[in-house]
Order: sequence, then structure tokens, then C-alpha cells
Amino acid sequence: MAIRTEEMLLNVGPQHPSTHGVFRLVVKVDGEKITDAIPVIGYLHRGTEKLAENLTYTQIIPYTDRLDYLSSMTNNYALVQAVETLMGIEVPERAEYLRVIVMELNRIASHLVWWGTNLLDLGAISPFLFAFRDREIIVNMLNEISGARLTFNYMRVGGVKWDAPEGWIEKVRKFVPYMREKIKEYHTLVTGNEIFLARVKDIGVYDAETAINYGLSGPVLRGSNVKYDIRKNQPYSVYDRFEFDVPVGEKGDVYDRYMVRMEEMVQSLRIIEQAVEQFPESGEIQGKVPRVLRAPEGEVYTRMESSKGELGVYLVSKGKDKPYRLKLRRPSFVNLQLLPKLLIGRTMADVPAILGAIDIVLGEVDA
Repeated sequence: MAIRTEEMLLNVGPQHPSTHGVFRLVVKVDGEKITDAIPVIGYLHRGTEKLAENLTYTQIIPYTDRLDYLSSMTNNYALVQAVETLMGIEVPERAEYLRVIVMELNRIASHLVWWGTNLLDLGAISPFLFAFRDREIIVNMLNEISGARLTFNYMRVGGVKWDAPEGWIEKVRKFVPYMREKIKEYHTLVTGNEIFLARVKDIGVYDAETAINYGLSGPVLRGSNVKYDIRKNQPYSVYDRFEFDVPVGEKGDVYDRYMVRMEEMVQSLRIIEQAVEQFPESGEIQGKVPRVLRAPEGEVYTRMESSKGELGVYLVSKGKDKPYRLKLRRPSFVNLQLLPKLLIGRTMADVPAILGAIDIVLGEVDA
């Protein structure tokens, strides 16, 4: 006997900003099967791009913290990189190393939130607690160097705001082996768990061609066996001085994207370890910049590898102390295009795993 079903319209989210998303997903379901999925964004839209037109270049930096407040250091860098490129400013070596160290620490911290919250959505509580235990160590170190725990406002055009405090580099050095062991523990706890594997294997599959056609970037792209990382393919800062691998998946399912992020944390530790060893014993942390920053008339597009993919800044200057136009290329905003394709035909039980693998987060979707 056939079971009579009725189409329903369900809202997944939005959650409160203090949780891991301000994203709404409207799904149509026939029984348990999803027949349509509509991503809805704009619940935390700050208007950063428009606000920037009335702010000096330095004043914009705190606004970039809020774009993705799990990865503020990389957001800071994205803006100052664009301004420095347009103005032709040379950044001191010591400042570049500090930038790389804090950005890679922030990348690990961002991935830890993804790991903990993703597994929490799948029904596992313990990983969330372990992830935030270890993230707290990173947050404390970033607090020491920047004076903030979340919105760091640390980068400056031409360098960084402050030098590393005494003993800070040694703390970072000791953190590397500690975190390597913890990542091994994460794998022991979760990666081989048969319940976890049943939720992520062969779920949300797409191939390399699809990923490229949709303009995906970051782990969402590399999970489909596309070996593209801006730090490697178009090195910026001093990334060309470090040896690290670009992890990729094979099948392009949720499990592959999970493994890519887990390995990315290991590779970030490799970069940090090398940066600490190469760290200049002395030197300036701020390059020569005019008292009032006036970028020459022109335009520039710069990109960098954030924890979620390509974060790009298109900057237009008319020669004044404020940008004429600022446009941000936000990775999660672009990655979300694929969501309906992944969800239609699946069941509601697959939604948390597929959403978590895309790693939609917070206000980064809504600049």
C-alpha cells in the first residue's frame, strides 16, 4: 500500500548570530525527500562595501573583522593587501612573517569551529568541547598580540599594529607539536566512527568540472580533486618561502571535504613551524607609508586564500583618502550557489552534513 505524502515547506534557520550561522534555507519536501531548496541570505547584512566609501583606508580595517568573525586576521589582510598593491608599498620582512603566523593560527581556529559545530549538528557533542578547548589556546595567543579575542583589527597598511610580545614566538613554537597530537586524537575520536561515516560517505557528491563551473574555491573546491590553493598557485606575502602540501579529495563527497579541512590544519602547522624558525630576530613592523593614505587613481583586484576559499578585494581609487568603490568577493557567498543542486533529491537527514561541508558561516555571506 502506497503511503500518501503531502508537500511541506520547511525553514532551516536562520539561527542567532551567536551560533554558527545567520543563514536561512527554505526547502520543499515530499515526505522526507527534498524537491526544492532555496538559499536565503541577508540576515546580517552590514553594508560594508558601501560604508567603505565614507571611511579612510585604515578606518575600514575594523569593518573587515566582521565579514567573517571566525577569520578576522585573513579579512584584515585581504584589504591591506589591495591597498598596498595599489600604492606600491613595501612591507618589512618581520611584519610579513607575523602576518603569516597569525593568519595560519586563525585558519586553524576557524577550522576548529567548523569541526566542532559540524559534528554537533550531526549529533556528536564531545568534538565541539574538544575543538573549543584547543581553539581557546589560539584565541589567547592572538589576544596577546592584537589585544582582542575575536575582531583583531591587527593588520595595517604597510605592516602590523604591534610587534610580538616577549616570549610569544616561543609559545607559538610549543603549540605546534601540541596541536599535531590533538588532530590525531580528533581522527581517533571521529574519523573512523561508523555512524559518522554513514552520514558523510557518498553524500553531496560533485565532480571537479561542476566545482569549477560554479566558481567554488577553498576546501569546497579541493574536495573534488582540484589542486588549487592561492598560497601555492599565486603566492602572496612570504608564502613562497614555505613548504606545504595542498590536500585534495578524490570522490568529491562530504567525507572528502571533511578530510581536506582536517589535513589543512596539519599543513597550517607546517607553515607556522617554518615561519617561527625563519622569523627575523629584529626589524621594523611597519613600512614607510604617508601620514594620510591616498591611493593613486586606478583600480586593483587582489585575492588570498581564506579558511573558506578565495577572498578577493576589488578596489577603485580616485586619488583621495577614501576608496571610490570597494567590492568583496566572499567565498561562502559564491560556494552557496551549488547548494540546491546538492540538496534536491536528498532527504532532510542529509541537510546538516551537506551544509556543514560547504561551511557557510556567519556574516561572511552578507558583506
